[in-house]
Amino acid sequence: MTRRETGVLAPDRRRALLEAAAAEFAEAGYERASLNRIIRGQGMSKSSFYHYFDSKEALFDAVIGDIGGSLVKALDLPEAAELASGDFWGRVEELTDRLALAGTEHPAFAALAKLFYLPDAPASLGETRGRIDAWIDRALEAGRAVGAVDDELPVSLQRHLVGAVLWAMDEWSIAHMDALGEDELRQVAVAQMEALRRLLAPGSAGEATGASQRDGSTM
Repeated sequence: MTRRETGVLAPDRRRALLEAAAAEFAEAGYERASLNRIIRGQGMSKSSFYHYFDSKEALFDAVIGDIGGSLVKALDLPEAAELASGDFWGRVEELTDRLALAGTEHPAFAALAKLFYLPDAPASLGETRGRIDAWIDRALEAGRAVGAVDDELPVSLQRHLVGAVLWAMDEWSIAHMDALGEDELRQVAVAQMEALRRLLAPGSAGEATGASQRDGSTM
C-alpha cells in the first residue's frame, strides 16, 4: 500500500494533529482509532485532512516519524559508534535513564511508546523497529570494540537478548506509567542496566555461575 502525504500542513497545526492522533491510536488501538474524532478535534474537515494525508495509515506513519524524531532529539541520541568513546556503560546508563523519564516530560512521547505494542499496528511499524535493532547492533559492536561487551556470543544473539530485556521492561513500564512515579521509573531504568550488564559484560556469565554454585543453587 502506498502511504503518502499529499500537502504541507503548517508546523503548529501539524504538530497538534499528530499529537492528537498519537493519543487516539494509543488509547483505541490502530483499527479502532477514529479518524473522524481526530480531525474533528482539530477543527478539520475530511476533505481538508485528505489534502494532507491520503489515509489513516499515512497519518500513523507521520506520527511515528515526527514524534519519534522529536524523541531522538530530546534524548540527544548519539551515533552508536560514539559509545566507544569514554565510559561505554556510563553513557548507556544515561541514555536509558533519559528514555525512562521521557514519557513523563511530554505526553506525546508516552503515547508514541504505546504504539510499538499495539497488536494491530500497521506493518510499516516493523521498519522502525528494524532501525532500532540496527542501532542496537552498532552499539553492541562499539561495546565489543572497547572490551565493554563480551565478544564470545554472536552480535545477533546479543541483540535478541537485549531486545528481550528492553522491550519487555519498556512494555511493562508503559502499561503502568500512570501509576509509577519518577523515582519508580528510575528504578526500572536501573534494573534494565543491571540486567544488560549481567547479559553482556565480559565475565558476567562466569561470575553468575560461580555465585550460583557458591549458593548451592543451579542455573
